[in-house]
Amino acid sequence: MQLVTLQYPPYVYEEQGEIRGVAFELVKEAFRRGGYGLEVRLLPWGRALQLVENGEADGVFTLFKTAERERFADFSEEVLLEQSISLFVRHDAPIEFNGELDTLLPFRFGVVRNVSYGERFDGWLSRHPEIARDLSHTGEANLNKLVRGRFDILVSNSGGAHFILERLGLVTRVRALRPEIQRIPSYLAFSKRRHLESVRRVFDKALKSMHADGTYQRIVAAYGM
Repeated sequence: MQLVTLQYPPYVYEEQGEIRGVAFELVKEAFRRGGYGLEVRLLPWGRALQLVENGEADGVFTLFKTAERERFADFSEEVLLEQSISLFVRHDAPIEFNGELDTLLPFRFGVVRNVSYGERFDGWLSRHPEIARDLSHTGEANLNKLVRGRFDILVSNSGGAHFILERLGLVTRVRALRPEIQRIPSYLAFSKRRHLESVRRVFDKALKSMHADGTYQRIVAAYGM
């Protein structure tokens, strides 16, 4: 199977020439159980989605489900990982959050290009085109921009943000706003142009078996999640 994804630690990332990450390990084990080999390419997110839409790759992970994506992607029935979307600011920024996104309209946001942050935040952004936003290709670039003051608020998957902050030694310079925006299931999705419905069923069965025998939980725990 030829899958595409983006550099998205701790879910998928390259380290010392090898692809690692909790989502990668889950997908690899599921396909191993199903009898399939696996080739994974790390690409800019927009390019990865385009390849799946055009049928030039078999699938993509981890993907939030949207109506637009369901047009070209066949999503696994089993959830790959549940992800939490939160907002982050510099440690000394005088910004608070009461759960109402409209209170944050005056601020500039940092987002990763072509990434969905779930129905709630995506919908809010689309309703407010006047919101200033800074686009990056990776979460790591976004966090560095936040620390340097390029924008006021970073929107990110919580697990990814905390992992990158630890790795960059920036934990004391950034804080998460509470409450979180939304908890969202993410999936492996197959290109509809490849007609891989039978493979999707094999993947779902394998992932379900990983939950049943504890393998899923062990892999997730190994990444501190």
